[in-house]
Amino acid sequence: MVTIRQASIFDVELVVPLFDAYRQFYRKPSDPDLAYRFLFDRVRHDQSIVFIAEQPDGSTVGFAQLFPSFSSASAARIYILNDLFVAPEFRRQGIGAQLLDEAARFGRAAGAVRLTLSTEVTNQSAQALYEARGWVRQTEFYVYNLTLGG
Repeated sequence: MVTIRQASIFDVELVVPLFDAYRQFYRKPSDPDLAYRFLFDRVRHDQSIVFIAEQPDGSTVGFAQLFPSFSSASAARIYILNDLFVAPEFRRQGIGAQLLDEAARFGRAAGAVRLTLSTEVTNQSAQALYEARGWVRQTEFYVYNLTLGG
């Protein structure tokens, strides 16, 4: 049975292989050192909240990462669920749903009014999971990005 818990600075190394695989899913080159530095800095500076899906033997099979933000229109805290990943061999076992539910529980407890996420248009399995967990696809706004480098 998998348990979901919030990761600490001491758990970063457990998340690195999953985070690196997540980045590769989005067509970035494998770079475990970059993955470690990025996660370590986010957790160390309280810039993100990471949840891990952990097996009884202590190995991790999935993670979710939330970034705190605010909504000016709502004048309230929100969280951006930026990353959700379950190792391919552990998919379709409810682990992604557990991670989403824990993120929502955390957000409610922190007084946030909303969680928000984005996913690729072609990622239909993720979209189905989100919608099954009560997430609603935004249709009133377009999202724009401005690439600044890197």
